[in-house]
Amino acid sequence: MTRSVPRSAVVAALVISLATAACGGAVQGGASSGPGASDAAGTSGSGVPAPLTYDGPIRFGVFPNITHAPGLIALADGGPLSVLLPSAAIEAVPFNSGTTAVEAMFSEAIDITYIGPNPAINAFAQSNGAAVRIISGSTSGGAFLVVKPGITSAADLKGKTVASPSLGNTQDVALRAWLKSNGLATDKAGGGDVSIVPQENSQTLETFQAGTIDGAWVPEPWATRLITEGGATVLVDERDLWPEGRYVTTHLMVATAFLEAHPDVVERILLANIQAVDRIVEDPAAAQAAVNAQIEAMTTKPIGEELLQTAWNNLTFTVDPVASSLQKSATDAIDLGLLTDPGDLAGLYDLTLLNGVLRSLGRPEVAGL
Repeated sequence: MTRSVPRSAVVAALVISLATAACGGAVQGGASSGPGASDAAGTSGSGVPAPLTYDGPIRFGVFPNITHAPGLIALADGGPLSVLLPSAAIEAVPFNSGTTAVEAMFSEAIDITYIGPNPAINAFAQSNGAAVRIISGSTSGGAFLVVKPGITSAADLKGKTVASPSLGNTQDVALRAWLKSNGLATDKAGGGDVSIVPQENSQTLETFQAGTIDGAWVPEPWATRLITEGGATVLVDERDLWPEGRYVTTHLMVATAFLEAHPDVVERILLANIQAVDRIVEDPAAAQAAVNAQIEAMTTKPIGEELLQTAWNNLTFTVDPVASSLQKSATDAIDLGLLTDPGDLAGLYDLTLLNGVLRSLGRPEVAGL
């Protein structure tokens, strides 16, 4: 069941200031991102998409987690989405897993969502390449294998139990692929040289503290929580496994039908995502406060300030979808028997509108597969 996210005055005040700066100030790359008066084509004089009159609904999936920070900023009252689509009925729909977000998109309960790479691959495969498209990046980095003190190598994990968020999810595939590259076998039932147990991240903190698991491959802020609250140490920073330390954690995926029916709306959503990323880069403290206020509105509990700052520093926010890392993750999932070969994944990406907006801002284009 979908529901609108409650908003607080704190959220509105914080994000209005972000949106104002995003619409009027300088942006990364030296171009102005501020939409001016709309002309006949619905763009400002510089070619940047201007606010659009659209009275229909936009059902927008997002997770109450800092890895979805651009979405939380874009969706808040007074944020970039409300500026660029002022008459739209925007409904933020919280999810706690990519699987449930995909199910909602397949049932036409949402139109667009921030989501991780492996659920997007699964959605593409399940629909024979028809139902979804990745249209932008959002977040890179922020996943770690953290373990009990004394475990200092892959070999030390033999016979141990390690958690991942869910079978076949992004971190689960990364964990199994890394173990395999170090000569350690796993299977879907939790057997093999290393037993992998799927757990929700909050449960993983509890089981690690209780000593019933020896480690976990988890995203932020849970990796930092395991370190600060559970005494874990870092065995693998996933950034070390990728070229230039870049891999996709979160990107923006839209239902193909919505993209084809409303390209002008999607164009404004993409500009809102760019503006949200800009504000994160330009004023991290204000962005952290805005995101934490949104998380509190969704979950009733904010993230501790020290935890938020530490975990935030392990993330990179970017509209580049880092497509090559998704291809590698898909290949690993196929090799592990967790994914049926979906064929050519190039069709999963439609970056035409994003690159058009980037050109209008005088910025470099990004690549798919």
